[in-house]
Amino acid sequence: MRWIDFEGKTPMDDDIPGWTPWSGHEWTAWLDESDRLTTELERLNATGLIAERNQLIDDHSDHWGKLKPWLSALSHGKCWFTEAKDLASHMDVEHFRPKKEAKNWDDATRDGYWWRAFDYTNYRFAGNVPNRKKGGWFPLHPQSPCSLHDARCDESEDYGLLDPIEQTDADLLAFDDSGDAIPIPGTVDPWQLQRVKVSIDKYKLNEHDALPGERRVIWKAMDRTIRAYFKAKNAYRPGINQAPRKTMKEKALKIREMTQKNAELSSVALWRIRLWPNAKEASELLRLAA
Repeated sequence: MRWIDFEGKTPMDDDIPGWTPWSGHEWTAWLDESDRLTTELERLNATGLIAERNQLIDDHSDHWGKLKPWLSALSHGKCWFTEAKDLASHMDVEHFRPKKEAKNWDDATRDGYWWRAFDYTNYRFAGNVPNRKKGGWFPLHPQSPCSLHDARCDESEDYGLLDPIEQTDADLLAFDDSGDAIPIPGTVDPWQLQRVKVSIDKYKLNEHDALPGERRVIWKAMDRTIRAYFKAKNAYRPGINQAPRKTMKEKALKIREMTQKNAELSSVALWRIRLWPNAKEASELLRLAA
């Protein structure tokens, strides 16, 4: 998982690589349709027509589907939960807060966040590997308030899953040399540890064999690159042995490429650097990756 800078973003933005911005008219039309659909959901809910309300959501999945290319462009085509492309299989527009029903820790269900079914800020770009297992699972801390349509408190909810658009959440997840997702070393807060562990489970970050397998490949590739960089650096002698300088430049470029936001599983490459045993060298590597 790598943080997605989502706040304030819209399809009208002209600084997203690979994205052709929508016009103001197009975006306003999309928002107006969202408002119309949400108003209809509120009418159905108020009259107790819950099945019809949920059917309306299902019948208009094409509405949020129109934003799929934009959501994809925000992450360079990578799943927001796994940071993978094809490894996470077909991509979906995921509703972070479940739209029809939500599941608690014990799998008991409560009414979903149906009023946010057509709210684009509730959308996440997800491979169907994490999306299918998560489903409507959205438990809260035992002492957390629970947002309701008539008593909304979404910003006060303390939810159990990590959210890729929250930098503090993305920063809780690390990776090790076996390719597994793990809590960031040094995490001691029981609630944050629980959130990381259940997110690893519900997003199938380790269960889907292709993911840890490819992470091991990335980890080993970065490890070899780092070792080659420092071997060349140690051999370089200005005016005496200049040849290693070329290797240093090549490996420094490779380190930068593997850690850029558009690189698949770049967070794994970054964690190989962060967990490098020599702190001084790790700092140098992070500067190269910046």
